[in-house]
Amino acid sequence: MSQPQKSFKPFVSSETNMKELTVKSILVGSLFGVIFGAATVYLALKAGLTVSASIPIAVIAITLGRKFLKTTILENNIIQTTGSAGESIAAGVAFTLPGFLFLSSPSSAEYFNYLTILILAIVGGLLGTLLMVPLRKALIVNEHENLPYPEGTACGDVLKAGERGGDFAKTAFWGLGVAFVYAILQKVMHVIAETPFYATKQINKFFPSARVSGEITPEYLGVGYIIGPKIAGVLVAGSVLSWMVFIPLLSTLVPPDVIAIQLVKLGYLSDIANAGGKGGWDPVTHTFNDYSAAIYYAYVRQVGAGTVAAGGIITLVKTIPTIVKSVKGSMASLRGGSATAESSVSRTDKDLSLKVVGLGSLALIAIISIIPNLPGDGFLQKILIGILVVLFGALFVTVSSRIVGLIGSSNNPISGMTIATVMGTSLIFLSLGWSGQAYEPLVLVVGGMICIAAANAGATSQDLKSGYIVGATPRNQQIALFVGAIVSSIVIGITVKFLDKPTTEMLQQGVQHAIGTEKYPAPQATLMATLIKGILSQNLDWQYVIVGMFLAVVMELCGIKSLSFAIGVYLPLATTLPIFIGGAVRGLVESRQKKHKKEVSAEEEELSKGSLFATGLVAGGAVAGVVIAFITGTSGGEQFLKNVSMEHGLIELLSENGYFLLGTLFFALMGLILYRVAMKKTE
Repeated sequence: MSQPQKSFKPFVSSETNMKELTVKSILVGSLFGVIFGAATVYLALKAGLTVSASIPIAVIAITLGRKFLKTTILENNIIQTTGSAGESIAAGVAFTLPGFLFLSSPSSAEYFNYLTILILAIVGGLLGTLLMVPLRKALIVNEHENLPYPEGTACGDVLKAGERGGDFAKTAFWGLGVAFVYAILQKVMHVIAETPFYATKQINKFFPSARVSGEITPEYLGVGYIIGPKIAGVLVAGSVLSWMVFIPLLSTLVPPDVIAIQLVKLGYLSDIANAGGKGGWDPVTHTFNDYSAAIYYAYVRQVGAGTVAAGGIITLVKTIPTIVKSVKGSMASLRGGSATAESSVSRTDKDLSLKVVGLGSLALIAIISIIPNLPGDGFLQKILIGILVVLFGALFVTVSSRIVGLIGSSNNPISGMTIATVMGTSLIFLSLGWSGQAYEPLVLVVGGMICIAAANAGATSQDLKSGYIVGATPRNQQIALFVGAIVSSIVIGITVKFLDKPTTEMLQQGVQHAIGTEKYPAPQATLMATLIKGILSQNLDWQYVIVGMFLAVVMELCGIKSLSFAIGVYLPLATTLPIFIGGAVRGLVESRQKKHKKEVSAEEEELSKGSLFATGLVAGGAVAGVVIAFITGTSGGEQFLKNVSMEHGLIELLSENGYFLLGTLFFALMGLILYRVAMKKTE
């Protein structure tokens, strides 16, 4: 294992004295962290998915650095390191903390405030980086040949390519511009329909209440291209099963009154005698306006929750050998490293002191124990939460780093680790006699911070790999990650609260939170809350959850990775269908490349025009969505959007089906542009 370390030569030698941790690099990196953090919150709440921000940030940093900032390669590395913290922390926050809104007691929603989100985001983010400090040498250096860290390696290649020249960032900016213009036409002027659909009626004799729809946004098209045809196909397959199999079948077998009673039980309908709720219940005629939505929320969503839970646990169980090896290897490396601690350390091997790690971890426990804004009744409960966070954190930070080293951050089973944490914490609480609604927020706090820490640890590992390749100073990167975590958390909390603000129409319907509605379903956070309630209060329809769990088992037995399929079962077809179309475009491009016998390596694919343009689509569409959400949240913003909307005029002119067709044509045009860009030769 020592041989690869001796033979490896970083791009910038350890003896070279070059600008690295500068005010300029920290400020620019923090700005990117804010932008991509806000975009990630939006994407995670809408689709339950994220994409890596490190490579696009590196590409943009190189372009700005060359033309305006005059930055060095090490400064550009600090920029992408600082910026990537925002994306990972945002994912952890969006996947868990909205769960406060869905717990049993209405008072739990009080913890979903800006200050609590800010504290948990900062603590979780800092913990993920702190615990990676002693693991860097074990996993990044000693395992350099064995753990490729694909995004980190690709990002290092981007930084080196940028130093040698090239204008590949233009493609990413072009994608961002196309997405932004499309988003203005769709979400401001409403020239493009947001969710075209075709649905069969409940009285349809052959195929009742089936619904095909698509939220035709640029970010979904870009996400689909990035994840590729295989994962996108598995994802949409889960939604096809839910919306084209389960829902038509249940609409045939289950009477409307029984569906309404189930919706009342779950809190989606106030009373069977009152109109409204999911699907638009009519107590006079005993029918729904939208049977597919009613059945989805009454039954299918719970089946999907069971599938996601089982898929996450199965993914985690499959990595147990990796977990054991990782923990053993890390401990051995730490013991071996103490013998050489006294020797002189080169610039490229300088980490923060282990004293900083120890004192920092104790400080985080103290913060959790003292701050009154966090759940917990008394010092004993809070100190236990702090200890559980550090213990679970030490395990899953190691696990997360090792896994992303093998399969990349995009495939990191963070949901599985969070589910395991939530279940483990719940069982510990039950063993102490802590059961019921009062303890649900405490479990979510532990799960939330571990999710944030594990997500940030994965991103931190990729950043440290990039730094190792280009010859960065690890200590400077670790400091940059601390800054990025704190700055990004400030804006992430603001973004979450703005997106949660209900529209006037929602308020008229009695909806107090936009998160949890069709607008922002927050699938992972809903799942975490469902599990916590089920274990602590034992008020869960286990029959539907268990059906979903065995659905995941069936997928695994068929040789299909169940987690992607499970997310598809849980999410609406409107979300996964446009993602699949993006994946299909990628598949078509790859098919044409094979036909011309053109082999493309993983590194080349990361830097290809198609991937860079798709990244621009994701960033542009998501950022536009956040900006428009902020406008909607202001006093006159919502009225302004109504005034400039062309939807009603176009529907009168073209009919609803014609309006949907117009939107579909715009989406097809954007897909064609993506294909044409992807087929161009990379400079």
